[in-house]
Amino acid sequence: MTAEQITFLAFGSLLILALAFDLGLLSKKSTHISIKKAIWQTAFWVSLAMLFFGFLWYQNGHKIALNYLSAYLMEWSLSIDNIFVFILIFGFFKVKDKFYARVLLIGILMAIIFRMGFISIGIGLVARFHWILYIFGGILIYTGISMFRANHDEEADLENNRVYKLLKRALPITADDGGGKWKINVNGKKYYTSLFVVVIMLATTDIVFALDSIPAVFAISPEPLVVYTSNVFAVLGLRSLFFLLKGAANKFANLQQGIAIVLIFIGLKMLVEYFNIEIPVYISLLVIVICILASIVYSVTIGNRTIENKETDAGTDREIH
Repeated sequence: MTAEQITFLAFGSLLILALAFDLGLLSKKSTHISIKKAIWQTAFWVSLAMLFFGFLWYQNGHKIALNYLSAYLMEWSLSIDNIFVFILIFGFFKVKDKFYARVLLIGILMAIIFRMGFISIGIGLVARFHWILYIFGGILIYTGISMFRANHDEEADLENNRVYKLLKRALPITADDGGGKWKINVNGKKYYTSLFVVVIMLATTDIVFALDSIPAVFAISPEPLVVYTSNVFAVLGLRSLFFLLKGAANKFANLQQGIAIVLIFIGLKMLVEYFNIEIPVYISLLVIVICILASIVYSVTIGNRTIENKETDAGTDREIH
């Protein structure tokens, strides 16, 4: 067996054991996930990703290991932005806390399946048409600029979401959660519950994010081993991150700017390779870490201070009137 085959085998085995451990010991059906438990689960998935990083270094060398770490951090930071949309979806459909873990699990597993399909298509396209990487680079720069300039005060209009509107037209849907069921009978007619709709919304929302994140990973490394493993580890940690961040969505108001800068950098990195300019992997890793950490620190200090001042001013205005 080659080193890559051994690594994929180890990855698959580790994944099966981790899922069994997470589902069997860390998670139970219809239970509330506390902040403490979410911290332990997040630490579990991050530790697992770092353990695999060490194995990659030993088995495949430092370059591919650093590429994996850069790609994982890129996906992990993008997944945080993804979680804030998940929070809006759960609030819009008024999902009860006891159903959060189960709905997230199914939605995320569906998202992984979709992502694997996208990645397989991407790998095939890159192998046949290498120039498509430059298109990916242009997409990342455009996405990064748009993300940086976006108005974060605007909430997503889920009522007019295309997927939601399509589901309402195509299927009989009820606002009832069915006590945790996907389908219920009402007067002899079958209806799909709100939980079913939420699962579909979670999976399709992740697809939208994957259209940005997967090209970003290809920009870091087109190696299938790096692309597949970094994506899977990042997405599997989404559920615990959701419970960790769901009460603090407004604490990361400026994270999106940090992610935007990273996307622009990664896009430029991809484009300059046309001129035989190769940016070392450790530089990419350094830029990703600095941008994400700086945006988080800014968000929880200066950014939140600004939000508090706005709230204070609004309260003063109400008192005056």
